[in-house]
Amino acid sequence: MRTTHSATYMNDVVRAGEAVGTQTAGSSARWYFEKAQSGAGDAETPNPASTGVALFPYDFQSVRTIAERANNIVHWSTCERGRHFAALDVPDLLGGGLRQFFRRFR
Repeated sequence: MRTTHSATYMNDVVRAGEAVGTQTAGSSARWYFEKAQSGAGDAETPNPASTGVALFPYDFQSVRTIAERANNIVHWSTCERGRHFAALDVPDLLGGGLRQFFRRFR
């Protein structure tokens, strides 16, 4: 059976329980830095849709202030474990949070 590079990578991540970095954070962050320095900015358009947020330990922790500016946040969960790819890391926590969020719409 032939395995693709990405499938092998994800299997290694799951087995090791540790995310392997792609070393692209600098080039990724540069786009945001340059946009902020330009002064152009984006107009915040209000999002009236009910929104749920799951925050994990290694996420940007002050995101709530930013998220609440233009979103109708009706559900917020802060998880004690998990990383950026929560569906792989902690599917039980992510799934539980999703069920809790959607329960209000039955």
